[in-house]
Amino acid sequence: MNRPGSTIAAVATAVAAGVGSVAIVRISGPQAQAVGQRVFRPTGKRQPVWESHRVLYGHVVEPASGQVLDEVLLLYMQAPRSFTGEDVVELHCHGGVVCVQRVLEQVLTNGAEAAAPGAFSQRAFLHGRLDLTQAEAVAQVISARSRRAAGLALAGLDGGIERRIEGLRQQLLEQLAQLEAHLDFEDDLPPLRPEAVKKKIQEVVKDLSHLVKDSLQGQSLQQGLRVAIIGCPNVGKSSLLNYLGGRDRAIVTDLPGTTRDTLETEVVLRDVPITLVDTAGIREASNPVEKLGIARSRQVLKQVDLIILLFDVHLGWSEADQALANELPEDVPHLRVGNKVDLLDQSRYQANGGSNDALKSSLAISSITGQGMEAFTDAFFRCCGLTDLERLDISLNRRQTSMAQKAIEALTRLETTAQAGLPWDFWTIDLRDAIHYLGEITGKEISENILDEIFSKFCIGK
Repeated sequence: MNRPGSTIAAVATAVAAGVGSVAIVRISGPQAQAVGQRVFRPTGKRQPVWESHRVLYGHVVEPASGQVLDEVLLLYMQAPRSFTGEDVVELHCHGGVVCVQRVLEQVLTNGAEAAAPGAFSQRAFLHGRLDLTQAEAVAQVISARSRRAAGLALAGLDGGIERRIEGLRQQLLEQLAQLEAHLDFEDDLPPLRPEAVKKKIQEVVKDLSHLVKDSLQGQSLQQGLRVAIIGCPNVGKSSLLNYLGGRDRAIVTDLPGTTRDTLETEVVLRDVPITLVDTAGIREASNPVEKLGIARSRQVLKQVDLIILLFDVHLGWSEADQALANELPEDVPHLRVGNKVDLLDQSRYQANGGSNDALKSSLAISSITGQGMEAFTDAFFRCCGLTDLERLDISLNRRQTSMAQKAIEALTRLETTAQAGLPWDFWTIDLRDAIHYLGEITGKEISENILDEIFSKFCIGK
């Protein structure tokens, strides 16, 4: 991370060659105004007054030569009324790589240092502008891949997570205060009933457990699911991928073995971002290229959240389908789906395949007509454990969930201590641990090293 008290700068917007009309170079720190004044030249003869939250128009120049580098708008925000809580200068220049790079180079040459990833958000936290959950929510808002994920991230940015966690932490602090008071002044206070303390602790554990359970679903909204579509050659895997993706991404033919490699497409189903992986048909092959695709398919199966096992319902469940089913990893949920139901002769199905348990227990869809897709989507989300997404109002991220789980473990140990009839001072040990873990979620109790680790995962400029 950057040195404390330094003035930092970075590009605060996404920049790509030839893309975007405006880019922002952000400067934050005690020398932000001085750096801005070195590189910025306002238009007109009169030197404007640098008032906070006022926009100035002019050019970024090379101070030594006076060469104009770009036409810009400058926004000055005086501490503490800025995102970081420090003096901030933003240079709104033309988008694209060349212009913004020239502006940033001059800023860095004239007194600022390059901001580390997450440096602006970390300073906002350190100056009390954001609590830690809000700072982390900033990154989640930026990376949200669906509207629902963005809504959950904004709830965190609005302080929803901090209020819930801090409320639970305060309940534990109240219990700790009572226990410590009885340790020091037991003769002067009314008796403290263990059952009453245990009930309060159990209520906190219950609330934390609900938060953890909800957050596992919320993380699927934020990070998305990875789903493999697998099946014997020519059962319609590519057709299903194209249907769900809404465009022809995979090659669809009547020839077996058309897909020689894994193909991926991003879709959003019911506000959940999903990466669909179309795999090469798993079978014995002699072609070296096809062998490589099949090997990759096998590896994919171990790295996904769900496997869709597709078979041709028109032809019925075959020995090859069963052999493929036997190869599926036991620890990855899978959904058996019969495709090409639009080609199915119902009378022939009843005569020849109607008694097949594999067919009876499977979903039947058509990736051409869309038949059965609603039931397929319902089953899809049930297999992934996403059954109550509409109820979610906040969601902890992975780090926060880990801390909440540690707090639950500490409180569970406390209950064991209570059942063993140990004195109050033994209760306080696990209670303090739980309070500490909840404090790590909001940033009330956290070390500098952990902070650096958290913010280092942010993008540069945020």
